[in-house]
Amino acid sequence: MKIIAIGRNYAAHAAELNNAIPTKPIIFLKPDTAVLKDNKPFYIPDFSKDVHYELEIVLKICKEGKHIAEKFASNYYEEIGLGVDFTARDIQAEHKEKGLPWELAKAFDNSAVISNFLPKSDYKDMYDLKFELKKNGENKQNGHTANLLFSFEKIISFVSQYITLKKGDLIFTGTPEGVGKVNTGDRLEAWLEDKQLLNFEIK
Repeated sequence: MKIIAIGRNYAAHAAELNNAIPTKPIIFLKPDTAVLKDNKPFYIPDFSKDVHYELEIVLKICKEGKHIAEKFASNYYEEIGLGVDFTARDIQAEHKEKGLPWELAKAFDNSAVISNFLPKSDYKDMYDLKFELKKNGENKQNGHTANLLFSFEKIISFVSQYITLKKGDLIFTGTPEGVGKVNTGDRLEAWLEDKQLLNFEIK
Protein backbone atom coordinates (compact mmCIF):
# COMPACT_ATOMS: atom_id res chain seq x y z
CA MET A 1 0.00 0.00 0.00
CA LYS A 2 1.26 3.44 -0.88
CA ILE A 3 0.06 6.93 -0.05
CA ILE A 4 0.02 9.50 -2.83
CA ALA A 5 -0.57 13.08 -1.76
CA ILE A 6 -1.45 16.13 -3.81
CA GLY A 7 0.05 19.50 -2.95
CA ARG A 8 -1.54 22.91 -3.53
CA ASN A 9 -4.90 21.62 -4.76
CA TYR A 10 -6.87 24.49 -3.21
CA ALA A 11 -5.96 27.97 -4.44
CA ALA A 12 -6.47 29.68 -1.07
CA HIS A 13 -4.05 27.26 0.62
CA ALA A 14 -1.41 27.86 -2.04
CA ALA A 15 -1.86 31.60 -1.45
CA GLU A 16 -1.54 31.37 2.34
CA LEU A 17 1.89 29.74 1.91
CA ASN A 18 2.89 32.19 -0.85
CA ASN A 19 3.05 29.43 -3.45
CA ALA A 20 2.18 29.71 -7.12
CA ILE A 21 -1.04 28.10 -8.36
CA PRO A 22 0.00 24.87 -10.12
CA THR A 23 -0.95 24.12 -13.72
CA LYS A 24 -0.80 20.36 -13.17
CA PRO A 25 -1.02 18.25 -10.00
CA ILE A 26 1.95 18.30 -7.62
CA ILE A 27 2.46 14.90 -6.05
CA PHE A 28 4.56 13.43 -3.28
CA LEU A 29 4.57 10.07 -1.53
CA LYS A 30 4.30 8.82 2.01
CA PRO A 31 5.28 5.26 3.02
CA ASP A 32 2.88 2.87 4.73
CA THR A 33 4.74 3.54 8.01
CA ALA A 34 3.26 7.05 7.93
CA VAL A 35 -0.27 5.72 8.59
CA LEU A 36 -1.88 6.52 11.94
CA LYS A 37 -5.43 5.27 12.41
CA ASP A 38 -8.12 4.45 14.98
CA ASN A 39 -7.85 7.98 16.44
CA LYS A 40 -4.61 7.09 18.19
CA PRO A 41 -2.64 10.06 19.55
CA PHE A 42 -0.07 11.79 17.38
CA TYR A 43 3.32 12.36 18.99
CA ILE A 44 5.20 15.45 17.82
CA PRO A 45 8.60 14.30 16.54
CA ASP A 46 11.76 15.59 18.17
CA PHE A 47 13.23 16.80 14.89
CA SER A 48 10.68 19.57 14.25
CA LYS A 49 9.53 22.62 16.17
CA ASP A 50 6.77 23.53 13.71
CA VAL A 51 4.50 20.59 12.80
CA HIS A 52 1.31 21.66 10.98
CA TYR A 53 -2.01 19.89 10.45
CA GLU A 54 -3.47 19.73 6.94
CA LEU A 55 -6.97 18.21 6.68
CA GLU A 56 -7.76 16.41 3.43
CA ILE A 57 -10.30 14.16 1.78
CA VAL A 58 -8.74 10.76 1.11
CA LEU A 59 -9.68 8.37 -1.68
CA LYS A 60 -9.17 4.61 -1.31
CA ILE A 61 -8.30 2.94 -4.60
CA CYS A 62 -10.42 -0.16 -5.20
CA LYS A 63 -8.70 -1.83 -8.18
CA GLU A 64 -5.45 -1.80 -10.09
CA GLY A 65 -5.01 0.60 -12.95
CA LYS A 66 -2.51 2.52 -15.03
CA HIS A 67 -2.92 5.01 -17.87
CA ILE A 68 -6.49 5.52 -16.64
CA ALA A 69 -8.61 7.83 -18.78
CA GLU A 70 -10.16 10.65 -16.78
CA LYS A 71 -13.66 9.67 -17.92
CA PHE A 72 -13.24 6.23 -16.29
CA ALA A 73 -11.32 7.35 -13.19
CA SER A 74 -14.35 7.45 -10.91
CA ASN A 75 -14.54 3.65 -11.23
CA TYR A 76 -11.24 3.32 -9.37
CA TYR A 77 -12.45 4.44 -5.96
CA GLU A 78 -15.55 3.46 -4.01
CA GLU A 79 -14.77 4.84 -0.54
CA ILE A 80 -13.67 8.16 0.88
CA GLY A 81 -12.48 9.33 4.27
CA LEU A 82 -10.60 12.12 5.96
CA GLY A 83 -6.91 12.37 6.64
CA VAL A 84 -4.45 14.74 8.24
CA ASP A 85 -1.20 15.28 6.39
CA PHE A 86 1.13 16.29 9.20
CA THR A 87 3.94 18.44 7.86
CA ALA A 88 7.18 19.54 9.50
CA ARG A 89 6.91 23.05 8.12
CA ASP A 90 10.36 24.14 9.28
CA ILE A 91 12.02 21.22 7.48
CA GLN A 92 9.84 21.74 4.41
CA ALA A 93 10.78 25.43 4.23
CA GLU A 94 14.48 24.59 4.46
CA HIS A 95 14.21 21.95 1.74
CA LYS A 96 12.13 24.14 -0.56
CA GLU A 97 14.72 26.90 -0.24
CA LYS A 98 17.44 24.48 -1.35
CA GLY A 99 15.33 22.83 -4.05
CA LEU A 100 15.35 19.51 -2.21
CA PRO A 101 12.55 16.89 -2.00
CA TRP A 102 9.96 17.21 0.78
CA GLU A 103 10.02 13.65 2.11
CA LEU A 104 11.70 14.38 5.45
CA ALA A 105 8.99 16.98 6.12
CA LYS A 106 6.07 14.88 4.88
CA ALA A 107 6.84 11.16 5.08
CA PHE A 108 7.90 10.64 8.68
CA ASP A 109 6.28 8.00 10.91
CA ASN A 110 2.60 8.62 11.76
CA SER A 111 2.40 11.69 9.50
CA ALA A 112 -0.64 10.35 7.61
CA VAL A 113 -3.65 10.20 9.92
CA ILE A 114 -6.61 8.41 8.35
CA SER A 115 -10.20 7.97 9.42
CA ASN A 116 -12.55 5.10 8.73
CA PHE A 117 -13.73 5.05 5.13
CA LEU A 118 -17.31 5.49 3.93
CA PRO A 119 -18.97 4.46 0.66
CA LYS A 120 -18.98 7.31 -1.80
CA SER A 121 -22.51 6.18 -2.66
CA ASP A 122 -23.53 7.76 0.68
CA TYR A 123 -23.04 11.15 -0.96
CA LYS A 124 -24.99 12.60 -3.87
CA ASP A 125 -22.21 14.74 -5.33
CA MET A 126 -18.46 14.36 -4.81
CA TYR A 127 -18.06 18.06 -5.66
CA ASP A 128 -20.47 19.31 -3.05
CA LEU A 129 -18.76 17.92 0.05
CA LYS A 130 -17.91 20.05 3.05
CA PHE A 131 -15.21 19.07 5.53
CA GLU A 132 -14.01 20.79 8.66
CA LEU A 133 -11.22 20.65 11.23
CA LYS A 134 -11.35 22.01 14.76
CA LYS A 135 -8.41 22.42 17.12
CA ASN A 136 -9.36 22.51 20.79
CA GLY A 137 -12.96 23.16 19.76
CA GLU A 138 -12.08 26.15 17.56
CA ASN A 139 -12.79 25.99 13.84
CA LYS A 140 -9.54 26.10 11.84
CA GLN A 141 -10.22 24.65 8.38
CA ASN A 142 -13.34 24.59 6.23
CA GLY A 143 -13.04 22.82 2.91
CA HIS A 144 -15.44 22.35 0.04
CA THR A 145 -14.71 20.02 -2.85
CA ALA A 146 -16.19 22.53 -5.31
CA ASN A 147 -12.96 24.47 -4.79
CA LEU A 148 -10.58 21.71 -5.88
CA LEU A 149 -8.16 22.87 -8.57
CA PHE A 150 -7.87 19.30 -9.88
CA SER A 151 -10.82 16.92 -9.60
CA PHE A 152 -10.56 13.47 -8.08
CA GLU A 153 -10.80 12.01 -11.59
CA LYS A 154 -8.05 14.29 -12.90
CA ILE A 155 -5.79 13.30 -9.99
CA ILE A 156 -6.35 9.56 -10.51
CA SER A 157 -5.79 9.84 -14.24
CA PHE A 158 -2.69 12.01 -13.88
CA VAL A 159 -1.02 9.87 -11.23
CA SER A 160 -1.74 6.67 -13.16
CA GLN A 161 0.22 7.92 -16.16
CA TYR A 162 3.35 7.64 -14.01
CA ILE A 163 2.57 5.26 -11.14
CA THR A 164 0.41 2.14 -11.25
CA LEU A 165 -2.41 2.39 -8.74
CA LYS A 166 -3.22 -0.73 -6.73
CA LYS A 167 -6.16 -1.76 -4.58
CA GLY A 168 -5.77 -0.25 -1.12
CA ASP A 169 -3.63 2.70 -2.19
CA LEU A 170 -4.65 6.01 -0.63
CA ILE A 171 -4.75 9.41 -2.29
CA PHE A 172 -4.68 12.53 -0.10
CA THR A 173 -6.37 15.07 -2.36
CA GLY A 174 -5.13 18.38 -0.93
CA THR A 175 -5.86 20.73 1.95
CA PRO A 176 -7.85 23.99 2.09
CA GLU A 177 -6.60 27.14 3.77
CA GLY A 178 -6.28 27.41 7.54
CA VAL A 179 -3.35 25.09 8.20
CA GLY A 180 -1.48 25.68 11.43
CA LYS A 181 0.82 24.45 14.14
CA VAL A 182 0.01 21.76 16.68
CA ASN A 183 1.26 21.70 20.25
CA THR A 184 1.34 19.07 22.95
CA GLY A 185 -2.09 18.79 24.57
CA ASP A 186 -4.07 19.93 21.50
CA ARG A 187 -7.06 17.94 20.31
CA LEU A 188 -7.98 17.73 16.64
CA GLU A 189 -11.48 16.86 15.47
CA ALA A 190 -12.69 16.59 11.89
CA TRP A 191 -16.02 16.17 10.12
CA LEU A 192 -17.07 15.13 6.65
CA GLU A 193 -20.42 16.80 6.13
CA ASP A 194 -22.19 16.17 9.49
CA LYS A 195 -20.25 13.03 10.46
CA GLN A 196 -17.31 13.24 12.82
CA LEU A 197 -14.55 10.97 11.53
CA LEU A 198 -11.48 12.12 13.50
CA ASN A 199 -10.98 12.96 17.18
CA PHE A 200 -7.47 12.53 18.56
CA GLU A 201 -4.90 14.11 20.84
CA ILE A 202 -1.49 15.63 20.18
CA LYS A 203 1.24 14.44 22.55
